Formats: sequence, structure tokens, C-alpha cells
Amino acid sequence: MPGGRYCGRFAPSPTGPLHFGSLLAAVASFLQARVRNGIWRVRIEDLDPPREAAGAAADILRTLEAFGLHWDGEVRYQGRRSPAYAAAVEKLADTGRLF
Repeated sequence: MPGGRYCGRFAPSPTGPLHFGSLLAAVASFLQARVRNGIWRVRIEDLDPPREAAGAAADILRTLEAFGLHWDGEVRYQGRRSPAYAAAVEKLADTGRLF
């Protein structure tokens, strides 16, 4: 949480168009973040390439925008974060905190 602010998030898998249940979850987390004067982030869970639908991530983001759900900061894609995770594991190992 940057500066101790509440941080909500929505993390859909890009397997197709955003369905109603996911949209409802997005609205709920968005509103909770805004009510708490927090930030709301979007993370795309692109970790299962065989199930991903071409263009689904962009379609999901367009749908969120169409419903007025504007995220704070950049959209993060899990599949692109491996170097950050490897660095975190290395830091834990170097400080004896990895088990």
C-alpha cells in the first residue's frame, strides 16, 4: 500500500470477454477503493497461454473503461513480472529469509 493508502485490485484472466460476474467483482473492488480514498489497480493474469484468447486483455480493459472503472497506475501483466519475482526471491535468499 503506497503511503498506507488502501489498495484494491482486479485481476482477470484474459480467456475471453469480461462476463457479468467478473464485472460485478470489478465494480465492487473499484467502489471499495474509492470509498476508502484508496487506489485501484488492474493486473492481467496472463499465466495460462493455452487458455488465453487473442485480444481478450485489451477487450477487458475497454469494457472496464466503458463502465467508468478507471484504474490507477499502469496495468500489470503477471506473465511479464518473472524478473521482479526472481529478484525478490534472490533478496530473500541473500538475507536468510527464504525457506
